Amino acid sequence: MGFFHDAYSGSPPWDIGRAQREIIRLEESGEITGSVLDVGCGKGDNALFLASRGHEVLGVDMVEGVIEIARARAAERGLAATFIVHDILKVEEIGRTFDTVIDSGFFHTLSDQDRPLFVRNLLFVLGKGGRYFMLAFSDREPAGYGPRRVTQEEIRASFSTGWRIDWIRDAVFESRTRPQGSRAWLSSITRI
Repeated sequence: MGFFHDAYSGSPPWDIGRAQREIIRLEESGEITGSVLDVGCGKGDNALFLASRGHEVLGVDMVEGVIEIARARAAERGLAATFIVHDILKVEEIGRTFDTVIDSGFFHTLSDQDRPLFVRNLLFVLGKGGRYFMLAFSDREPAGYGPRRVTQEEIRASFSTGWRIDWIRDAVFESRTRPQGSRAWLSSITRI
């Protein structure tokens, strides 16, 4: 967690000042429905975009400073998005379910030990038939820049029980430091 505190003391590369294009496309195509939980929401760009499109949105992050920024941005824009500081590995403690969970760059930061815990917690916050959309760095992205890469096999193994993989497709993870973005996987995973 210290890494994220340090990163947000400056301008981390993933902080692009707007929603990721992949999240915009999902919403515009009708894939994102109902109430939304944004895990690892950072300064809230994806959550605020979805709130502006009429979704009830809760953004969760472990870094208090970025949650304060997200709350201020929501107030400035007159949006009803809610943001809380909470341990993302314990989202079941939120005590409610959502129709959709979005993850723009959180899963690929998890250790092998934390992945199963995170996936179990998602089962508590997504209702049956709810969808989890994950944008994560792909193993097709060359080494040397950014976080750990994720393979399709790792995604399938992580979501093998209680889930259905709808699709995993090539995507781009945008950043401030790489105009072309980085190769990523965008996954649609349904709770069964």
